[in-house]
Amino acid sequence: MPSRHQSPGGGVISRRQLWSLVALTLMWGINWPMMKYSLRELSPLYFRALTMSFGALWLFCFYRFKGVRMWPQVTEWRSVVTLGLPNVLGWHTLAILGVKELASGRAAILGFTMPIWTVLLGIVFFKEKLTPRIGLAVLAVALAIGLLTFNELTALSGKPLGIVWMELAALAWAAGTLMMRRAHLSMPMETLTVWMLILASICLWGLAVVLEPWPAWQFSVPMWGSLVYGALINYGFAQIIWFGMARHLPPTTSAMSIMAIPLIGTLTATLIVGEAPGWQDFVAVLCVMAAIAAVLLPPRRPPTPKPSNKASS
Repeated sequence: MPSRHQSPGGGVISRRQLWSLVALTLMWGINWPMMKYSLRELSPLYFRALTMSFGALWLFCFYRFKGVRMWPQVTEWRSVVTLGLPNVLGWHTLAILGVKELASGRAAILGFTMPIWTVLLGIVFFKEKLTPRIGLAVLAVALAIGLLTFNELTALSGKPLGIVWMELAALAWAAGTLMMRRAHLSMPMETLTVWMLILASICLWGLAVVLEPWPAWQFSVPMWGSLVYGALINYGFAQIIWFGMARHLPPTTSAMSIMAIPLIGTLTATLIVGEAPGWQDFVAVLCVMAAIAAVLLPPRRPPTPKPSNKASS
């Protein structure tokens, strides 16, 4: 019988799901410094266009082979476009511009303020309830952004514009998340994701041709490895693992995974791109992890009183 583990939120996950979750967290965490490494030899929009195109092609072939309906119906294309604009084109374009300007660990920390922006947008536009936990999360995120902004402003080579790019990316992702929650979809999520990636990559190729010089396409061996990682791991295997788990993963376990990604990105940046995180980075990542926990982890339920065994008199 396969071993099973109790998640922090009370859900039960199998050993296979646990290892898949660890692999997914590592893949998406390591991807941040890998992106930074790739930008040493390739401009940001061409990098995104190239890796996203091949990643989408790989996913299309994989799910087509698995028998998933991969062609949206006529009425479904509107959802592909409207959901793809913030969730894929907005998030991935703005985020890579932020990574270009910032240390990759800092970009990851700022990008994963998304859950807090999602909650705040829900309060403003959908009259969702403002709770003390949300207020605490907002303060924690404000402290994280303030620490990193102050450090960028005081650093000799600081680039605070990168913070603006990353927070705009987080806002785009947050808006897309709210739209996704309220969408009535008739197509498989795999199909929606693949076509959002395909359409976004077409837009990115167009933007890259207009805004950036044509690359020489003569890369070092490590650079080719980084591009393969971006296409096959970040857009490929990680997405496949996520789709395989998303329907069965307890929400609390998913939240814990999200919390760990910016920490992994910060820690691995030293090994991959030689970035040395400062105390501001570690305090900021702890603030963001606390904020994510405040808005995503369910409140602890009071213990259920045991029924009395005494006979009534």
